[in-house]
Amino acid sequence: MNGIRFERRGEGDYYKVILHIGSIYVPISDEDVEALKKESTVSGAFLDFFLDRIGYSSYLKDQLKAELGRIGNSSEQLSLLRQSIQEL
Repeated sequence: MNGIRFERRGEGDYYKVILHIGSIYVPISDEDVEALKKESTVSGAFLDFFLDRIGYSSYLKDQLKAELGRIGNSSEQLSLLRQSIQEL
């Protein structure tokens, strides 16, 4: 599956949110979810914040950038991510 999307997991799971990046996935801590929610409401450099917060390794940053490049319209994808973060 292509794209970047969040998946809400069950309350019994250690990580309640998983980020899908193409065919890989990354567990997202509750702290990161809250930070992303807060930052998503602020206009500005959301992409940089997102990459720094989620892309805690060079591998993840490269995967995120590559997937955004494959999608084509990264501004639309970021808008969808901002919206989906608020719904978590």
